[in-house]
Amino acid sequence: MAPVCVRRILISESVDPCCKKILQENGIEVTEKQNLTKDELVAEIKDYEGLVVRSATKITAEIINAADNLKIIGRAGTGVDNVDVDAATKKGIIVMNTPGGNTVSAAELTCAMIISLSRHVPQAVMSMKAGKWERKKFMGSELYGKVLGIIGLGRIGKEVATRMQSFGMKTIGYDPITPPEVSATWGVEQMSLEQLWPQCDYITVHTPLMPSTTGLLNDATFAECKKGVKVVNCARGGIIDEDALLRALESGQCGGAGLDVFVEEPPKNRALVDHFNVISCPHLGASTREAQARCGQEIALQIVDMLKGRELVGAVNAQVLAHSFSPESHLWIRLGEALGAVLRSCTTSKQPYDQVDITTLGSSLKSSCELLSSAALVGLLKDGSRNGPNLINALTAQLMVLSVNGIKYTATGSIQGDVPVLLDLNGSEFRQPVPLTGNLLFFKAAVTPQLLPTVTGVLATAGAEVQSFSTSATRGGDQWSCIGLSTALSDLAALKSLVKEVAAVSI
Repeated sequence: MAPVCVRRILISESVDPCCKKILQENGIEVTEKQNLTKDELVAEIKDYEGLVVRSATKITAEIINAADNLKIIGRAGTGVDNVDVDAATKKGIIVMNTPGGNTVSAAELTCAMIISLSRHVPQAVMSMKAGKWERKKFMGSELYGKVLGIIGLGRIGKEVATRMQSFGMKTIGYDPITPPEVSATWGVEQMSLEQLWPQCDYITVHTPLMPSTTGLLNDATFAECKKGVKVVNCARGGIIDEDALLRALESGQCGGAGLDVFVEEPPKNRALVDHFNVISCPHLGASTREAQARCGQEIALQIVDMLKGRELVGAVNAQVLAHSFSPESHLWIRLGEALGAVLRSCTTSKQPYDQVDITTLGSSLKSSCELLSSAALVGLLKDGSRNGPNLINALTAQLMVLSVNGIKYTATGSIQGDVPVLLDLNGSEFRQPVPLTGNLLFFKAAVTPQLLPTVTGVLATAGAEVQSFSTSATRGGDQWSCIGLSTALSDLAALKSLVKEVAAVSI
């Protein structure tokens, strides 16, 4: 049983030909139209159930709202920064990516940047091409014995670490999610950012772009670094403050930068690109034949596997569907939708609903509670519209409202698998649902690049290790964040001066 039906797919960017071939071999009609303007895409997208993009196409809420038939958006690459996932989810559209497709290519480019910075390779090449022989001008330094700081220890950060260790570099890092004991197994010592900055000869960033990572390297953090530190960004433009980087380069605080990504692409402000100590590329992190073939193949196979009811891989907003692919679940889904439809037909004159209770009987259905609840809600709330409730946007949730002295506090939660999760706190919707288990620290504050490192520094002093982190998807203003801790905090005094509100709970 496939959760959606897709007959026509639009590929709006240059994706490896194997993607189109695989889709067509599985009975899907594929159209390739590149370099569409936003208005052209708005007009075009209404005719398709599927859309495949890379990174150049920005899938905004306006485009999604115009896509009356769209069921799936596939990003042939890592991350979904160019897709409005919230808008897609509300419309019941699956969003998926290929998180491992370009890992090796991005890591190798990062390593090439580090090596080139150490020996001024691009500058020396251009000098030779200009007919010069300037040996003294391009005096470099060995990587052996130098310290490489890696911010973000996911797939790419790990691959960079293992490669640069072969040059004899010491690798240290920071990641609020990856446990220190895990990164230690591949040779990276984790520490706070305050401890990391002054130790590094080279710094490379491998994080997603979000409020807490925007401007992570700025005037203040550059001032904490070694004089002459060299930095690399092959992740997302904006993680390094470009104006601050230029000032650091001019003062000599930064000795060189390797940039594959920019806030604006292509960059209109050429000051950084034209700087002698900057090596720049036009966003080539995934631009290898191998990575493009891998990403094109993976996104096509993921779509086909989903449509044939085999499995769901790479989806970022449809976790509930993971339980829908076993044959025994198909009839239960149909039953849930049918029961919901029956009740809807019996209660048409009594809407809106004040409360909906859904109960499953029998231990065999315990793991499918969320799926079956969503199916029942689909049947209950379906109004015949083309983009009504489905298993993606009909997530069963529980809302609790608490009033204290006339002030209302709200929390929205749900069940994912067999774990209760928090989806929303006082109107702040979390990017990733927060598992309601263990030792949790909630705090409300305006998100800045310095906030998370400062908070985690206080926690480290208190002997509490960060095990998980989730923040609000809302941009601007005060936001709620949650950190999962290894141990409970008994004293919150040190944090109260840093944030607007703070609370700790053990579940």
